[in-house]
Amino acid sequence: MVLLQNYVREQDEHGREVVKRRESTVDGLPPGRQRIASPYDTDVRWGATRAAGKVWHGYKVHFSETCNDPDPTADNELPNLITNVMTTDATVNDSVMTTPIHERLDQRGLLPDEHYLDSGYPSIDLVVASAARFGITLVTPLRANNSIQARAADGFDSTAFTIDFDNQQATCPQGQSSTVWSPTTNRGSDVIVVQFARSTCQPCPMRQQCTTDRTGRRKLTIRPRQVHEAIHQVRTEQQTQAWQAKYARRAGVEGTISQAVNVTGTRHARYRGLDKTHLQNVFSAVAINLIRLTAYWNDNPLERTRTSHLARLTQAA
Repeated sequence: MVLLQNYVREQDEHGREVVKRRESTVDGLPPGRQRIASPYDTDVRWGATRAAGKVWHGYKVHFSETCNDPDPTADNELPNLITNVMTTDATVNDSVMTTPIHERLDQRGLLPDEHYLDSGYPSIDLVVASAARFGITLVTPLRANNSIQARAADGFDSTAFTIDFDNQQATCPQGQSSTVWSPTTNRGSDVIVVQFARSTCQPCPMRQQCTTDRTGRRKLTIRPRQVHEAIHQVRTEQQTQAWQAKYARRAGVEGTISQAVNVTGTRHARYRGLDKTHLQNVFSAVAINLIRLTAYWNDNPLERTRTSHLARLTQAA
């Protein structure tokens, strides 16, 4: 790995493999997961989040906890407890951790019926796979349709078409049927490319609202039936107030992360190496669970979510 930071392998003019010193302007930098970021801890990596605009040097920790429904009539509610901790280097994408987390929970008999996640962890394939393999319903915002028509909120996006999987045909809003149904793969995922005939689309009075394709005909890329139906179901549910109210409970884990940071100093690794840092994170989770259980056993009620002065004035008005 040290050599990789400074040297690259390539072929010379005679076709022989040679090793030469890396030039950043020509050869680029080493792959992020293999780039040594510190001579003191060769496991740490640089990480970044686009949404928060944060850049850090180290690791990632993933906490899973219970999320019981609050009982407004209870004097002392059962505390939410951390059930799983996983630590990775900072370059590991959140989306690849969903299945390993479920496998770890399954090994210990702690699989939930529903798993609340932020949008960084799941994909529609994981929604389907988690239900099939573990019997878990993922409650998480699914990324919106990013087609041109959907982004512009104008014209006919894929939801405006009727898909008949049995007869392998799609019907457009004008009642015309597709002529091509071609299963293929795209970026490692199974998809189906559906096309309408040029002779059908070109004279259509709604063509400008349907497609900007140079060939003058509409093309759709859809997922196989099980995934397609899951996409429709999840996106429909996400628009309901009931789903949004249910998903609000995921915000509780933000309080757990805050407690881990402020009480146990999770953002500061006390040791070198991934294994020891993971052990530190496990100790932090144990400490948080003990704090919560101690409060529960001593009849100290859980703290309620703070309401700001401005929010109280708004409610009063």
